[in-house]
Amino acid sequence: MLIQPWDRGDEPEWRAWLARHDFGVLAANGPDGAAPVLVPTHFLFDGGEEVLLHLARPNPVWAAIEANPRITLAVTDDYAFVPGPWRAADGVPPEDGVPTSYYASVHLVCEAAPVDDPAKKAALLDRQVRGFQPDTAHRPIVPGQAPFGRMLSGIRGLRLRIDEVLPKFKYDDKKPAELQTEVAERLSERARPSDAGARTQLLRRRDARSDTRSDARPDAR
Repeated sequence: MLIQPWDRGDEPEWRAWLARHDFGVLAANGPDGAAPVLVPTHFLFDGGEEVLLHLARPNPVWAAIEANPRITLAVTDDYAFVPGPWRAADGVPPEDGVPTSYYASVHLVCEAAPVDDPAKKAALLDRQVRGFQPDTAHRPIVPGQAPFGRMLSGIRGLRLRIDEVLPKFKYDDKKPAELQTEVAERLSERARPSDAGARTQLLRRRDARSDTRSDARPDAR
């Protein structure tokens, strides 16, 4: 993923954004030169240095992980297509404006470690359940006991140790703040399903840039 300097997110930014997301695509190199294996999956990230998830035992990704445990978990959201006329600079005909895509995408490069011990799988699943449905009562998962303990043999747990993070927040930070504001208004008017999220990120990045410029002036009060 190409990340221009003005699109790169910092650590507090990507951690806060990722903490609000729990679904991504796991990518592992295909064994023996095969195409990469991509797995859409829920995951649990609690703000630390590890991601937890589980997958069905027959999933083809296990062979890929065995061949090369270095994998990537990609999480993308808050996206919107921005038409060219919205981005035309002053003095440029609207039809000559260049369209673009807005999106946030955080790629976690990780070392994958499968979990097969029944007790450790049960503990991993318990953490996931508590994370995904904190307001819903659930019976602790005990290996061999109904209702869930007997299902453990059909899955494998996966712990992902985060080694590298590639955070991208592409929202026209290189453009004037006035243009960002105008695009935000247009996104609000268009109101497609993902426009609200893109607008929120756009304005957040705009405001953060404004704060940085203000802080850089010694006489700013």
